[in-house]
Amino acid sequence: MIRKAKLADVKEIQQLIKQYSTRGDILPRSLVELYDHLRDFYVFLQNRKIIGICALHICWEDLGEIRSLAVQEEARKRGIGLKLVKACLKEGKALGMKRVFALTYRPDFFERLKFKVVDKSVLPHKIWADCLQCVKFPDCDEVAVVKEL
Repeated sequence: MIRKAKLADVKEIQQLIKQYSTRGDILPRSLVELYDHLRDFYVFLQNRKIIGICALHICWEDLGEIRSLAVQEEARKRGIGLKLVKACLKEGKALGMKRVFALTYRPDFFERLKFKVVDKSVLPHKIWADCLQCVKFPDCDEVAVVKEL
């Protein structure tokens, strides 16, 4: 089951993010950040446990970002990530977004959802503020993907 995140989910969301951020796969998020951006998050529940998360962050008047996509290791390859991203895309369209992007190590995953690989330089400079937290900054090796809504 997919639903919007609730306050009671924050610590569980942070634990899932930590599993991937310690490997450098996604950016770490503090509790303060998670509470500040809780409305961005969708969660995938199974047996009342969060096994997947994804956020849609509003960047600008017509641009959103898919971020913090993570699925428990044992639950991967079951379409949970696709369902979470589709929920974010549906919300983005309802909000009036024209484009959604992601920075990823798995462009093939996003290409299945009709995202196109683009040069990172086409993205607005505003989005790079979060990159300052990344251990790989300024030598980013993620791939930028964009989808027109």
